[in-house]
Amino acid sequence: MPLSFAPDVADQHRRIDPTEWDDVYVVGDVHGCRETLDQLVGAVGLSADDLFVFVGDLVRKGPDSAGVVERVRAAENMLSVRGNNEEQVLRGEATLPELDEAAREWIRSLPVAISWDGALVVHGGVYPDVPLAEHTVDDLQTARATVPGGGYDGPFWYDSYEGPPRVFFGHTVLEEPLVRAWSVGLDTGCVYGGSLTAYRLGDDSIHRVPAQQTGLERPDSKVASTAHEKNVR
Repeated sequence: MPLSFAPDVADQHRRIDPTEWDDVYVVGDVHGCRETLDQLVGAVGLSADDLFVFVGDLVRKGPDSAGVVERVRAAENMLSVRGNNEEQVLRGEATLPELDEAAREWIRSLPVAISWDGALVVHGGVYPDVPLAEHTVDDLQTARATVPGGGYDGPFWYDSYEGPPRVFFGHTVLEEPLVRAWSVGLDTGCVYGGSLTAYRLGDDSIHRVPAQQTGLERPDSKVASTAHEKNVR
């Protein structure tokens, strides 16, 4: 059954059919780490018949935002939602002078949500007690706790979310990938020296490559624990 969105989100939603591809991978936050992205592409053996779907935040913080945009923009088998860091650039709240106007227009064209039967890809997440049709663009890009404005103190939205749909997300930096029946978290701190993570739909497997060193660090208080997760391969 098609998902129902608020009008402004519906205008920025893209539906795909995974059966049109040999393999589909959902990929965590890249944050300008072009070198690490290239390594992940090589590690999974991505072919022209496979699809990468990114959870957003392709840009900012890392060393080569323009290179990441160029790589994803030029590929017919790569799609991304628009994350909060892309939104900040478009709103003028953050500057990336290395992006030309064509790159900015491409970022502006990115959907806020990508879906297929039973699944939804957004950058931040969803609020468990709010109908999907009442979520705003900002909600889908920045949800982290169970209520708007909540941070790493939790409780996190995915701890009480019971679907459907199954939500694939980034935004919240995790010490390990999170794979549950109704939520899959893939931001494993690539830009902070962690890893870049991809989830393969066909067999529920996790694929990771170590991140390039950017010199950025993140305090432990800003990394969500997944110590209880035992279902990551």
